[in-house]
Amino acid sequence: MSNEPAIFFSDVNERQGSFLRRTFVVGGLTALGIGALTMRLGQLQVVQAQEYSTLATNNQFNFRLVPPPRGRILDRNGVVIAGNRPSFRVLVVRDETKDLDQTLDLLGRLLPDTLERRRAIIRDVNAAPRFTPVPVKSDLTWEEFAKVNLYAPELPGVMADMNEARFYPYGGSFAHVIGYVAKVSDRDIKAIRDKGQEPPTILFNPGFRIGRSGVEKALDADLRGEAGGKRVEVDARGRVVAEDIGGSRPAINGKDVVLTLDADVQNRALEVFGDESGACVVMDVRNGDILCMMSAPSFDPNLFVSGVPTRTYRALADYERKPLLDKTINGTFPPGSTFKPCTALALLQAGVDPSQRVHCSGSYRTGNRTQRCWGVHGSQDMHNAIKNSCDVYFYAMCNRAGVDGIRDAALKLGFEHEFDIGVDNQRKGMLPSTEWKRRTFPRDPVWHPGETTSVAIGQGAVTVNALQLATYTSRLANGKKAILPRLIKSVGGVERPSGAAVPDLPFNPAHIEIVRQGMIAVANDRSGTAYRQSQLGLGDIQMAGKTGTAQSRDYGSGSRKSDVWALKDHNLFIAFAPIDAPRYAVAVIIEHGGRGGGTAGAPRAREVMRTVLLKDPEMRDRITRPPPPEATGPEVEEGSIGAAPEPAIEAPAAPAAARPRTPTATSGPRPYLANGQ
Repeated sequence: MSNEPAIFFSDVNERQGSFLRRTFVVGGLTALGIGALTMRLGQLQVVQAQEYSTLATNNQFNFRLVPPPRGRILDRNGVVIAGNRPSFRVLVVRDETKDLDQTLDLLGRLLPDTLERRRAIIRDVNAAPRFTPVPVKSDLTWEEFAKVNLYAPELPGVMADMNEARFYPYGGSFAHVIGYVAKVSDRDIKAIRDKGQEPPTILFNPGFRIGRSGVEKALDADLRGEAGGKRVEVDARGRVVAEDIGGSRPAINGKDVVLTLDADVQNRALEVFGDESGACVVMDVRNGDILCMMSAPSFDPNLFVSGVPTRTYRALADYERKPLLDKTINGTFPPGSTFKPCTALALLQAGVDPSQRVHCSGSYRTGNRTQRCWGVHGSQDMHNAIKNSCDVYFYAMCNRAGVDGIRDAALKLGFEHEFDIGVDNQRKGMLPSTEWKRRTFPRDPVWHPGETTSVAIGQGAVTVNALQLATYTSRLANGKKAILPRLIKSVGGVERPSGAAVPDLPFNPAHIEIVRQGMIAVANDRSGTAYRQSQLGLGDIQMAGKTGTAQSRDYGSGSRKSDVWALKDHNLFIAFAPIDAPRYAVAVIIEHGGRGGGTAGAPRAREVMRTVLLKDPEMRDRITRPPPPEATGPEVEEGSIGAAPEPAIEAPAAPAAARPRTPTATSGPRPYLANGQ
């Protein structure tokens, strides 16, 4: 048998069939792929066309928030006391810069002062959302604005524009009551989230400002408005190439707020205070409108809009006269003798005969303690005790009402209250009571009669603020209604309730009249403690008042006089006018103003009251009215209100005595003291 291999040849038809099978398989798979691709293309171009068109549009356009113009704050006459002004600024967009450090270096050559804030600028830029312009400097001069625009093409990511910045045209006159705006801080965001709420997106805009204190803070939601949006077209790198006007949404302005304040009265109050520290509040006794709410010394709130320098803030915070403290509602002081009309009402409620007399020899002994009067007044009834501010009368009579009776009368007159005036952070002050003594002094919980004497003359643990003093004076002047103060007149054109919609005072009108007559005598009898300082010089319009001096320290065995500002007495004065038909009440506190409520407080209250009366058209008509012809008859009785003025009789000074410490404007209550006039 041969070993050579055999060669086999397949059939031609068989080979052709194998080829066709492979062709059909490959062709089928190809057709299936093409079909699937066609179906997918159809789905993308037909079924999902709108979805992907929207996504493409979103990639092409960005929606940038536009902060709304903040609402204005106006006084009662429509004068703008907080508004907006145009401001040139330069901004940086982090995502459009190749090198942020290099960009800031180049910008520093144009604006050298930005180099000092470089670290803060980088922090703000890094914290801002993508493609969000971050202000680098505001309030550019026209030369700086033109220079930045000239070199803008060489500074990628840098732009200059004009926006609206908050502006306070009266500077420090309204700084405390209006407050100011400032940048949103991390604490603000955290405070919102702690309430279970999500912060509005506009709060993350680096140029946005919120109210930080005063009315700006209390009504921030109304003043803020609603953010708008600018729809801009961007390129592949996110740079703006055009704006889509049709897709943009305008911002809605914040609501205007109208206050009851009067800009002229407020300015005059700050002017007459000069370098003094303290507060002045003026109210309309008919409806409770606050015409003036001034704290001194003040500060310029415009400094805080763009961020106050640390050195400036520390200077304000460390100054001993505390310009950042609103002394009208946040500063509490012993009221001194301005509290005596309240004590008198408490005595009358307790059944004390106002004609009953007490002899003032210049001092009064309670147990083993001797308390001094500021003078030697002789025999005094209630009327003369108010007129002469005699401490001894109130020392002798006060326990007829008791500390709880005095506290009850004081509460009804507006003390130890926080008033709903739209501004928070008020300090209520202190009115001691037997219950307060039990809680505060567990080792000696019993109230002693000798402790009431300090309370009766507005010393010891008694502390009040200027708004409470003005409310108290307004209620005495009104004589019928428990007037409430009102600061916000309207918001967005919607009127706020009047302070006159209140119940009647729970006092006998005859008792109120006895107290008012004593206050009239203070300012109009020649022997009154503020006669010379209270003459308005406005025709027949007269002013009633009450002086007060409050200790700020323990005199010990030394003199109460001191050249050190922080050791001087507080000086107070309350007043209302006209005496025949009261319209306005004023309360003035001069912190560490020195001895005598009539020497520092009364002249300033008089000047403020003159401004208020001269702005009232009816009062101006009365002032300019020709006087009636002089009647012929007997001469005016000596000592009456109409008598010719004589030099004031100076009461002899009482010897110094050891007196306990009294609270200052920022300290807590420390009983027990005697008082000056």
